[in-house]
Amino acid sequence: MSELTRLTAGDAELTINPDNGCRIESLRIGGTELLRQGERYGCFPMVPWCGRTAHGRFQDGATSHQLPLNSPPHAIHGTGRDTAWKTARAGEREAAFTYELGDPWPYAGRVTQLFELTEDGLTLSLGVETAGDSFPAQAGWHPWFNRSLDGSAPVRIDFTADWQEERGDDHLPTGRRIGPTPGPWDDCFGMPDGVDVTLTWPERLELKVTSRAEWVVIYDEQEAAVCVEPQSGPPNGLNTDPRYVTPIEPLEITATWAWRRL
Repeated sequence: MSELTRLTAGDAELTINPDNGCRIESLRIGGTELLRQGERYGCFPMVPWCGRTAHGRFQDGATSHQLPLNSPPHAIHGTGRDTAWKTARAGEREAAFTYELGDPWPYAGRVTQLFELTEDGLTLSLGVETAGDSFPAQAGWHPWFNRSLDGSAPVRIDFTADWQEERGDDHLPTGRRIGPTPGPWDDCFGMPDGVDVTLTWPERLELKVTSRAEWVVIYDEQEAAVCVEPQSGPPNGLNTDPRYVTPIEPLEITATWAWRRL
């Protein structure tokens, strides 16, 4: 069993658990915990797909693949969060981890996740590569930010999206794009100029989530936490908007959390 990896920069402390899906278990700023605690929470990588894949099935050309229905009737959030990752390197402020794709994912490949911590921000990077067959894939992150910090006023979520993916009764995008609707949300939004979402805990902290990715899922239907999830494609994107990983073109995505005290 791997040891926890801890990064520090100023009064920022990051704890990563390689064995539990290479998730961030804790992010503390000045001793205050930003992430919901628990083995299913923190912040986990979504890879090699994000959100729900309809009925766990996707097509690659003429070949149909079936994934385990870990959120019946769909397959959700990929396999990376259920995998033990290997530590490639770990320093005081940065660390890198890898895992090899395999069953139940039908293709061989490698996933790399990087963490770079500074005194006022965190940069996350994911890469999916293959030396063999090409395949569709997605990547992103699913952070659970505490709704309140130590009992303070609840967080406010601010963003401007070009569109919202209309959500059907099955929680999958219908394929229709609509104007952004008021929350609460469990919805995917399009930001073609890049993800830009601001979380504000009044009189405590502002945290900006940015990424060159074009999609973000916002989830705020739980009392304890809210989620801002940059991802490389929409839910069910293996079927509706496939992005292929090839031997000469990996899938890469980066997101930054930048914070300042209020």
